[in-house]
Amino acid sequence: MTQAPLLQVENLAIGFRSSAGDRVVVKGASFEIAPGETLALVGESGSGKSITALSVMQLLQYPPAFHPTGSVLFKGEEMIGAPDEKLRSIRGGEIAMIFQEPMTSLNPLHTIERQVSESLILHRGMNREAARARTLELLEKVGLRDAESRLGAYPHQLSGGQRQRVMIATALANEPSLLIADEPTTALDVTIQAQILALLKDLQAEMGMALLLITHDLGVVRKMSQRLCVMKDGEIVETGDTETVFAAPAHPYTKTLIDSEPRGRKEPAEEEAPVVLEASDVKVWFPIKAGVFRHTVGHVKAVDGISVSVREGETLGVVGESGSGKTTLGMALLRLQPSTGAIRFLDQDIADLKRNAMRPLRREIQIVFQDPFSSLSPRMSVGQIVEEGLMIHGLGEGSAERVQIVESVLEEVGLDPEARHRYPHEFSGGQRQRISIARALVLKPRLIVLDEPTSALDMTVQAQIVELLRGLQRAHGLAYVFISHDLKVVRALADDVLVMRNGQVMEFGPCDRVFDHPETDYTRALMTAAFDLEVAGTDAVSQ
Repeated sequence: MTQAPLLQVENLAIGFRSSAGDRVVVKGASFEIAPGETLALVGESGSGKSITALSVMQLLQYPPAFHPTGSVLFKGEEMIGAPDEKLRSIRGGEIAMIFQEPMTSLNPLHTIERQVSESLILHRGMNREAARARTLELLEKVGLRDAESRLGAYPHQLSGGQRQRVMIATALANEPSLLIADEPTTALDVTIQAQILALLKDLQAEMGMALLLITHDLGVVRKMSQRLCVMKDGEIVETGDTETVFAAPAHPYTKTLIDSEPRGRKEPAEEEAPVVLEASDVKVWFPIKAGVFRHTVGHVKAVDGISVSVREGETLGVVGESGSGKTTLGMALLRLQPSTGAIRFLDQDIADLKRNAMRPLRREIQIVFQDPFSSLSPRMSVGQIVEEGLMIHGLGEGSAERVQIVESVLEEVGLDPEARHRYPHEFSGGQRQRISIARALVLKPRLIVLDEPTSALDMTVQAQIVELLRGLQRAHGLAYVFISHDLKVVRALADDVLVMRNGQVMEFGPCDRVFDHPETDYTRALMTAAFDLEVAGTDAVSQ
């Protein structure tokens, strides 16, 4: 480095004390960041990235957290053990942080104005009038549309992208020297992700601040950072210039990360394969009621006249931004959401079937949800979770046979059969998703709706789940409806792609044609965002 480092982390170790003894989770981490530089801290969940960043600001709970060794120097001053008064002046003033999920970081009881202006009042001693003017200026700077009208809004009244812009405005309020961004775009659609990254780059150039970017998305790393550090199991295993590391990774783990992006294309389904699901002119309209007598004055057209079909062994990819109607369409196809239009499953009209008539068909129509942790009962063991469907549908001759079936399906999804005795909280995110897939697969369905099954997973785990889904489809002739905003995963899995926006079909066709030669501006904007991360400001994409 030619400049004196703004931040120096030397031999940092982080441990936690408990009745079971001390546990060290970060071991000897060292890195530097120069003024105006972007350093990416890369690794899978649990590698120690976030707690290393929290240690920079001394935001861990001390105790039980402690530092067996190490030093954190900011502008030459030691942060570890610094007086609370000194730390309070630096936090939010000279060092600011953007967290992964703004909905849990913003106070649901306070307005946007109050939350952004708070740090201005605390750090700069502004009165409320001056803080309001500065807050409005910041919200406009981060590209929040109709900023003045949003001052009195609460977090739940904003979209994910808008909430993240508010978080950025709050972080930049006092023009910090160092901004720590902890997975700032993981929960966002590809188009919003591209806008947020472009915004951060522009603001960084304008303000000359350094950026510590924590992420597991290597596309973001390559786009944003000059240097990177790769973390695994609490240790930094490789450091270097971003382009050099990507071109010639030295550590085996770095090579695994770089190679983990979903690759290849799905083998096409048999042209003569039977149609498993066919839907025509499906509509899901939610009434808007107003007045004393709650008359219907309009409708929210969540799904507005969509027609699809899926054959045995085929995957239909459904893509679009949050709020486009993807999940609502999936719920309607499963008859879990009231809708109008024709829906046929294996040549049987199911659109008007009552609940009792649908129940026998539930065995053959299954769903895998986005977040396996919230969709798996914490009170049931894995064996009980997977076995539950067998018991409901009367499958298996007694408990011994059901256990054999459960063990077999756990093996098929890559889990140890002995895992059936454990509970969901004892597994990683990728393992929990395998359990969710096993729960659906154990009933030998013909159709599985996969609702964002990989979006919450690390890149390496994502690639494993894609390979698993491909293999299961080949082995069982499964039909998939794959709902996602991750276009790289969709391209690796889908035969046909349906692009949705505001409940309507923007584009539909074979996967390669839609990806290589998109016909609408909206689809082109999605593709650009997913593969180039350079769409900020395009008119085709909403903020």
